[in-house]
Amino acid sequence: MTRLTNAVRPSWRGSLADRRATRWAAGVAVAVAAVAIPFNASPYTNLQLTLVIALAVAIRGIDVLTGYAGQVTLGQSAFFGIGAYVGAYGFAHGWPVVGGFLLASILCAVAGVIVAIPAVRLRGFAFGVITLALPVVAVPLAIRLEGLTGGAIGLAVSTISAPSWSGLADDQWQYLLVLAIGAAMFLLARNLLAGRVGRALTLIRTSEIAASSVGIPVQRYKILAFAIASAYGGVAGWLYLIAVRYIGVDSLALTLSISMLVALVVGGVRSPLGCVIGAAFYILVPNITDRATPGRSALFFGVALLIVLLMVPGGISGALRAAWSRLIVARRPVESIPAAPAEQRVIA
Repeated sequence: MTRLTNAVRPSWRGSLADRRATRWAAGVAVAVAAVAIPFNASPYTNLQLTLVIALAVAIRGIDVLTGYAGQVTLGQSAFFGIGAYVGAYGFAHGWPVVGGFLLASILCAVAGVIVAIPAVRLRGFAFGVITLALPVVAVPLAIRLEGLTGGAIGLAVSTISAPSWSGLADDQWQYLLVLAIGAAMFLLARNLLAGRVGRALTLIRTSEIAASSVGIPVQRYKILAFAIASAYGGVAGWLYLIAVRYIGVDSLALTLSISMLVALVVGGVRSPLGCVIGAAFYILVPNITDRATPGRSALFFGVALLIVLLMVPGGISGALRAAWSRLIVARRPVESIPAAPAEQRVIA
């Protein structure tokens, strides 16, 4: 029997405190920088960053379903489009802003539950094949419902303008509004996944048999995960409409769902930072590549996906975390363990 001394505990406590302090400092710095950006950027830059936040919310929804529950989805664009169309209809008919936002998220969550109930018996890619039908059906349906959706032309609406008391331009106000809602959605997902729901979904992703053996209702949690992902897609569509003020059938297309899934893999699964990086990759990188090689953004997406899968399986965020950990370990001084008193030394 071996008894270990506790002489090194203060060192570990100090290290943990330093990590927490560093995280808080980094979080505050990022928040201050994010709020300050619209006051020092052009309207076009503010628009691009607003779209990044909106897409990050949709990708975070995919991450809940794919990264934690292990269910591949190709239907996020359908909920993204539904949220945007509901928002456009509400703005066109003078609905309260909060009412349109809540209806977009709740309607998408209910639609997700309806789709998930017959699909939860399937797993992995089989589940993804079922969700693939959503954008395939949604696009022609939106074209035929011309009275509600504007058909193939789409809908252009006036959304939210900066109030006169704010002294802000419309692009600045919209950016700050989308940033606040996006941050709230990310915080909600973090709190949800840090508790019992996150642990249950993780166990389901690892082994559904093991999850069932410990009393977890697997199908209910899979339905819940799909409902959360669908609601996040609807919120993202509403935020997208705030910035663009237009919605068309392209926002329902299957290619958008595939691009979101690729962006999640490139950014990093099971990582809020990865969702933001993936959204930035989807929105910003094509602007750069089109200047060099116009019309080849899809090729660049495929090459980037292969590089990540082969060289950085954890995505860009995973590579950043690994580099940060190595940097911390390299800079940490080697501490000598003081000799313990005779009565506290290791006794074999």
